[in-house]
Amino acid sequence: MKTALVNIKDVKSARLRTDASYHLSEGQAVQRDIASSPYPLMKVRDVANDIFIGNRAKRVYVSSADHGIPFLSSSDILKGDLEHVKLASKKYTSEIEKMLLHKGWTLISRSGTIGNCAFANAKHAQKLASEHVIRLVPNNILRGGLVYAYLASKYGHSLLTQGTFGAVIQHIEPDFVGSLPIPHFPETFQEEVDDLMQESARLREEAVGALEEAQELIDDKFSRYSVNKENSVSIKSIINSHNTRFEGQYYTSKNRSIYDYIVSHCEYKLLKEITDKIFRPGIFKREYVQNGVTFLGGADIMMAIPDSDKKLSFKQVERIPELLVKRGWILVTCGGTIGNAVCIDSQLAKCAISQHVMRVVPKEDTLKGYLYAFLSSNTGHMLINLYTSGSVIPQIEAHHLERVPVPMMEKELMVYINSLVETYISNLENSKDKEKQAIHMVEQEIESWNK
Repeated sequence: MKTALVNIKDVKSARLRTDASYHLSEGQAVQRDIASSPYPLMKVRDVANDIFIGNRAKRVYVSSADHGIPFLSSSDILKGDLEHVKLASKKYTSEIEKMLLHKGWTLISRSGTIGNCAFANAKHAQKLASEHVIRLVPNNILRGGLVYAYLASKYGHSLLTQGTFGAVIQHIEPDFVGSLPIPHFPETFQEEVDDLMQESARLREEAVGALEEAQELIDDKFSRYSVNKENSVSIKSIINSHNTRFEGQYYTSKNRSIYDYIVSHCEYKLLKEITDKIFRPGIFKREYVQNGVTFLGGADIMMAIPDSDKKLSFKQVERIPELLVKRGWILVTCGGTIGNAVCIDSQLAKCAISQHVMRVVPKEDTLKGYLYAFLSSNTGHMLINLYTSGSVIPQIEAHHLERVPVPMMEKELMVYINSLVETYISNLENSKDKEKQAIHMVEQEIESWNK
């Protein structure tokens, strides 16, 4: 049992927090670590022009980009893909300006999962965020990238989560964030960390831009064929589909209309013809340990920097080698939220992946970048979801994915799309490395004070 003596001075400095969870948290130890700083201590509010949650607005979502504006939840701010999010109605969302994000801000999740941080880049800018996201606007007393790296470090996370309160829905408040201590790091150190974060943001913007261009080249060719079909379905069409699907939605949806166009008017190959294997591991008992192989679920793999506190023992991973993935493979979520595709980079290749995520192993002679761009495009997403089954929890299996038709476009175009995805993966890996390096520098500096 963890115990501690708390004097009245500690209670007063903690804004009269008397709950044991506050005083027994890791944040208390971190407070002592930060207090040993050789540099002057400031409050986070001193290095910010503003710390706020934005406007609370009635949420009315729309399907058209002409009438909506991308709306980010507290989990969305951490995602690598910020385009496939809900659209809030321009007409029915009040005071939009107070909800808009801007490049260079530090974003902090304040409800549910608390204390996760994102460094806003150009892809976050001009999108809306919910009131469950705290915005920190740096004032350059300390460089913005340094402030982010400090709060995103293990020390900053412990400080942020220490202020959690609420019996049902736990959260933190902007005032609490503003009250946290932050050392006035030397200018040279600030500059080095900030440069890493700015370069990380630039590389991520370029990476996402390259992938979006690749996806748009595909979607522009097929999106016009995304239309609802007639309601009547002949027995012949069911027989010719070579499956036992009888529900009307399968034959009349927009997803089906794109499928029909590709198989009728395009040269194509079934996904099983251009892959060595499509599979997912079997069900297994998870044995979590303190130090082991990082274990990621379907939601985790969509994060900008995929990570998880869940660790599987090395022995368990050795026993179930199918949990590990390799660079160049493609992951497809196959339960709950279906059809989200992720290309394995060098960092994901170090992780174990849940059995709720399908593995797609392209053949060596396949343009892997083109295949990923197609599967991750709106067109590919719709085709994957055509095969969804299940009335309560929708899902797909390997034999469903095998039947997805992949159009063979002009060779030059496919090669160009492939090169765009290669740029995307390379820049993304470099972006992740630089962000991790920036955060690591801050952690190493703090650790050096207490040796």
